[in-house]
Amino acid sequence: MIRIPISSDLVGLELPPTTQAWTSKDTMLYALGVGGRPAEDLDFIYEGRGPKVLPTYAVIPGGAALGGLMRTVDMRLEMLLHGEQSIELFRPLPPEGSVEVSGRITEVWDKGKAAVLGVEGVARDADGDLFRTHATLFVRGAGGFGGERGPSSGDGAVPNRSPDIVANFETRPEQGAVYRLSGDRNPIHIDPAFARMGGFDAPFMHGLCTYGIVGRAILRELCADDPATFHSFQGRFADRVLYGDTIVTKIWRTGDGEAIVQGETADGRIVLSQARATFALPA
Repeated sequence: MIRIPISSDLVGLELPPTTQAWTSKDTMLYALGVGGRPAEDLDFIYEGRGPKVLPTYAVIPGGAALGGLMRTVDMRLEMLLHGEQSIELFRPLPPEGSVEVSGRITEVWDKGKAAVLGVEGVARDADGDLFRTHATLFVRGAGGFGGERGPSSGDGAVPNRSPDIVANFETRPEQGAVYRLSGDRNPIHIDPAFARMGGFDAPFMHGLCTYGIVGRAILRELCADDPATFHSFQGRFADRVLYGDTIVTKIWRTGDGEAIVQGETADGRIVLSQARATFALPA
């Protein structure tokens, strides 16, 4: 298959729709991959309690749009970094489901030494739209094609006050080995030799694993672990997380059903910035 070179002409390109199905085994494995543990997360990892489905699981079937982008556009796997991710839930995700995911390239920016490509995915089941995802890829070495530079990333400022909530979640040495079983098999997250090919000294955690861990903190602290009240979550991947790092999620309530979020490591490195969440208030 001949893949299309990166250019501004890709904006608006519709990607072939795909069918994505999952079972409760998949949703429970995902929950384990983003750090779920029996003591605190039994509802999400035990079929005897449902199971409930973490809202951020949407990135797994929604990743079909991202996969369609990577199959369609010419890019080197070891040069890819996940730039941003967002999800919008229209209904809680069921533990057993099948959706059609339609993808569309939404933006292509020329950053000089890199290119940034964005893709939107909309997932529909028999009852209509279930969720929407949006992701960007930062493709190192792929810039210089003459496109627009695009908007700046901004300063990612958080409120000038202490966060209202701070939640700490430890990661484990095997976190990436478990998370990749949910579908993202990029070897840069497990194979030291492949990581070195990409210019990194060691494998590091999937950005979407970091996203899922911060999403767990949002769900617990703002939604009382009720997925039906979790509406949306967006963020920018700012730095790598190494296996064994503790992810510190800081949350600032900014209005009714809205919050600014930042993910950091215990030593203060910001790993998820410019993040926001929306949620339903208790009745």
